[in-house]
Amino acid sequence: MSAPPGLTMPSYPPSHTASPSRHISTYSTSSTTFGTSTSTPTSAAGASATSTLRYPSTRKTIYDRNLNRSRNAELSRASFAYLFMEMVSYAHRRVKGIQDFERRLNEQGYPLGLKLLDLLLYRTSPAGSSSSSSSTSSSTSGGGAASRPLRLLPLLTLLTTKLYPLLFSRPADSLEQSTTNPGEYMIIDNTPLTNQYISVPKEMSQLSVAAYVAGIIEGVCDGAGFECKASAHNTATDVWPNRTVFLIKFEDAVLEREKELERQGIK
Repeated sequence: MSAPPGLTMPSYPPSHTASPSRHISTYSTSSTTFGTSTSTPTSAAGASATSTLRYPSTRKTIYDRNLNRSRNAELSRASFAYLFMEMVSYAHRRVKGIQDFERRLNEQGYPLGLKLLDLLLYRTSPAGSSSSSSSTSSSTSGGGAASRPLRLLPLLTLLTTKLYPLLFSRPADSLEQSTTNPGEYMIIDNTPLTNQYISVPKEMSQLSVAAYVAGIIEGVCDGAGFECKASAHNTATDVWPNRTVFLIKFEDAVLEREKELERQGIK
């Protein structure tokens, strides 16, 4: 998708300069109405005007479904491309610069990250990994509760090997830590799905629409108690023209807690 004609934006300096990094690990790629009313409708037209909600024949909603039902389900790429294109177009019409553009995309992905964290923890727990009947009995008895990561490394492993496969059916390409700032980590994606269907004009070359994914990552980290700021940066190469680095900057309080947990031997 190309940007609407006639809309140009000033160039902004990159928000981050790549710093030397230490490679940690590499992963092989395979992606109503409120209140009550005493009146009763006397015709079919009146009934349809009162409520337009449609219920299935079983009288069950999406909230009654087992969370493992869509574990291996995949969404059409064409559907995702269309929806994401509309999101980018909507944000494009309401921003004043590249930084504002990326901030809006980040804010749209953040709530999704908070919800995905609970889903990931449930599916990795004994209750979520078992069958529907056993999971119901386990949750009723209070066993098999999901445990949130306490250290940085388990959190980053959750992002690269659990979150990424859930979103893109493959793990992230690599995970690195900055050698100059111990609180900075980088998740590298050589072929981000969000960049494959968006054509960025030359005057907006610094724009990374993968900021939406950065918002999801930030939501997962904040939901787990690791306050941070996540941003997406284009680092194109000859081999990987869409290569993107997701920079995660953890707060000082998180690093202090990490040192204390390491001193106590907690993993």
